[in-house]
Formats: sequence, structure tokens, C-alpha cells
Amino acid sequence: MSAAALTSLAAVALVAPLNWWSVAIRGRRREWVSKPLVLVLLVITAWVGGASDSAAGWWLLVALGLSLAGDVALLSESQTRFVVGLASFLLAHVAFVVAFAHLGMPRSSLALVGLALVVGLAAVVGRRVVPAAWREGGPALGGAVTAYMGVIGVMVVSAWATGHLLVALGATVFMVSDAVLAMDRFVRGRRFGALAVMVTYHLAQVLLVVGVLQALGNLT
Repeated sequence: MSAAALTSLAAVALVAPLNWWSVAIRGRRREWVSKPLVLVLLVITAWVGGASDSAAGWWLLVALGLSLAGDVALLSESQTRFVVGLASFLLAHVAFVVAFAHLGMPRSSLALVGLALVVGLAAVVGRRVVPAAWREGGPALGGAVTAYMGVIGVMVVSAWATGHLLVALGATVFMVSDAVLAMDRFVRGRRFGALAVMVTYHLAQVLLVVGVLQALGNLT
């Protein structure tokens, strides 16, 4: 990895904990700055790390850009902004799947591991979140949440099928982060729910960026 990529990744390691602290103490002004800044720094990391030299890398950049848009939308707690954020991240997951397809998905046996994780989490979380979303927002919100769960499930299975451990772990942690967010949003809010969401979310994005760059051979 280039010195510039390492520098921007180090900046992520500094800014992300600042965001977590802002979330923990409900420092909204700091959160409005630190939350999108983490994704901006990850976009820079991917770019200077050579992502633009390959199709998989370009789709990684698209996924990160859509994630950034989702982060900005979710800075508001309104239902409209939530749906916008949901749509942005749904498209981000589609972009991740395309990136993984360009990396190659030869490990069908590992895809079964990803599928088992998706089915297990859906059985535990999905059966509670989906009915709650339908009760809160009717078919529009309930359908959107159901579609999102399906797309992120495909993303996780695809990540495992690449055979790249960091990519698979990143996708899995992303799914866990979204599960915590969904439970916190639709079922029951927990004291440190928002903090847990952001810590796992940032970890997932870092793993995905580093994992894809590693798979592209850009870390040597």
C-alpha cells in the first residue's frame, strides 16, 4: 500500500473514534462532521490505493460513494431521510456485489458459509424487524426493509464466494451492523445501540476497502 493510502487509512483510525465518541455523548455537531468524513477518507484510501486501475476497484469507489450519501441521509432521524439512506445503502450493496463479481467468485463452498450466516441472522432478526417495519410504515417501508435485507444477504454470500477473507469478514460485519441498527430502529432502542452500529459499520467498511485492495494485489 502506498504511503498516501496508509496516511489516509491512519486518518480513518483517528476520525472514526471521534465519531464514536460523538455518538456516545450525543454530540450532534461533531457527528455531522465526523461521520461523513470517515467515508471521505476511505474513498481517498481506495483511490490512492489504486482502486481506479481496475473494474472491481471502480465499483468499490461507487459503493463507498453511495455509502457516503447514505451516511449523510441518516444524520436525520426522519422516516423520509431513513428511506433515502436505506435506498443509498441498498445501491451500495449492489455496487459491492458487482465489485466482488469482478474479483471473481470461485469459492462456492465458502458461499454456503455466507448463506448460512444470512439465513441464521434473518431467522433471529428479520422475523422481528420486518413485521415491525410494516406496522410503522405500511407496505412501502416494510417492502423497502425486506428488499434491503435480501440485497445485503446477496452481498454477504457474494463476498464469501470471492474466497478473500477480509472481504468476507467485512461483508459479514456490515450485515451485523445493519441488524443492530434495524433492531434499534424498529424493535427496541438500546442505550449503546447507535454506538455499536457505528463501530461495526466503520470496521466493516475498512475491512472491505483493505480486502478489495488486497485482492487486487495493491497492498504489496
